[in-house]
Order: sequence, then C-alpha cells, then structure tokens
Amino acid sequence: MKKSQIIVLAIGVVSIAVLFSLPTAVVDNDEGDTQIRSEASTDEETPRNLHEAEISQDVRERIASLAIKLEGIEDKEEISSLADLLAEEYTQAGKFDSAAYYLEQAAIKIDDVKHWEKAGSAYYEAYTFALNEQKIALLADKTRSYLNKVLDKDPSRLDLKTKVAMTYVSSNNPMQGITMLREILEEDPTNEDGLFNMGVLSMQSGQYKRAAERFEELVRYHPDNIQGQFYLGVSYFESKQTNKAKKQFQEVKNMTQDQMVLASVESYLERL
Repeated sequence: MKKSQIIVLAIGVVSIAVLFSLPTAVVDNDEGDTQIRSEASTDEETPRNLHEAEISQDVRERIASLAIKLEGIEDKEEISSLADLLAEEYTQAGKFDSAAYYLEQAAIKIDDVKHWEKAGSAYYEAYTFALNEQKIALLADKTRSYLNKVLDKDPSRLDLKTKVAMTYVSSNNPMQGITMLREILEEDPTNEDGLFNMGVLSMQSGQYKRAAERFEELVRYHPDNIQGQFYLGVSYFESKQTNKAKKQFQEVKNMTQDQMVLASVESYLERL
C-alpha cells in the first residue's frame, strides 16, 4: 500500500476517486470489471528534456548539475546517492516517471537487489498515476522487470508481489494478476495490501456486498487502516446497508482529523 496517499472525495459525489496503487483494471466475475486511472508520463528520452518546461528554473539547474555528475562517475556509492537526490527532486515536482528513470540508471550501473527494488517501486509509483495506455503498459513492464528480479531472490516479499499483481490486472492477462492476489491471501489471509486491493476492485465493479466483506476482513486485522474503514462505510452505503453505513461513518469520524475525509463522510451521512 502506498505510504502517503489518502482518500479524496468531492462532497456530494458518490463515485470514488481511488488514489491507491491501482491502475486501469479488468478482473473476473469474483471481483468484477473496473477501470482506474490517474496521471503521469514516461518516455525513453532524458527526463530533463521531457519535463523541462514544467519545472522551475532553479529546480532545473539543480537537476542538470546532478545529472551531469551522475553521468561521469563510477563509484557505486556516489551513483546511488546522486540517483536518490535526482529522484527526490523529481518526486517533489510530481514527475514520478523521471524519478524512476534515475533510480533505474543506478540499478543498471550497480545491479543489486536494493537498487532493483528502488527502481521497480519507483516505476510502480509512476504507473499508478499514468493515464496514457501506452505509458501504462511501459511503466507496468518496467515495474515487473525489476520487482520480479527481487522476488526471484526473495519470494516471501508479498508487498512487492502485490504491486506486480496489480500491473497484471491492467494488462492483456488480468487473470494473472487476480490469481496472484488470491495466492497472496492464501499464503497470508490477513495481508493488508491484498485485502485492500481486492476490496477496491470489488467496489469499482459495483460488487459492494463483496467489497464490504473484503473491507470487514481488512479492518478486523488492520483497524488503523483509515482508507479501509472509509471504504467499508461506502460499501455499506452502496449495498443499502443503511444502519451499518451510519455506524461505520461515525467510526471513521472518530478516527481522523483529515478535513477532506471528514467532509466526504459528512456528505454520505447527509444522504442516510
């Protein structure tokens, strides 16, 4: 599950903008059919050229200086440090694809598990914000290429397997992704990412009773998961379980001070 994203809902809007590790997706009848999209871009061109017009002058100058240094060094520690700095600059600018590009350069030059994971996770971050179908496919492929290398070394990394699974869900072979998510839950029935993602997929396909079951499991094992608590309320609301929805939304109000979440909760309570 991504570390910093929260639920965003416009007041009075029932449809949900899922900003949580989920790209375009098509799934089977158990979890339904759904499409989830967000925004970013990627390219094989140098990111400095790709995003130059979208980044402030001072940031461009810092990036140019760091990139030149990166191109001319061989020391692995320096390569890793400079790639991290470049990735941080691009991440702060909201250019996740470019952040991933430089972490990939470090992974290519250093070629170890640590840097494979950094590159793969960064490409997955960019992937979850991608809109263009071609870029979604490219970012998904990059994600898999690096994270699968880590999984080959350590198959127990279910957190990375979940990310790989979600890239398959949006591919031409969505059942491979669904199968992987089910395997994760078979191996670890309390897995937070697995339960969350299966619940959201059910929501997006309109299978709200099934979604409620997934989120009930999620919050039973992970009661501090505010996103899961909120989506459980929405699932109750959409499946006409009015009393449960009221109780659940009140529970969410007691769990967070986030004004966007609270406003969204109030918009649902007004409908009940």
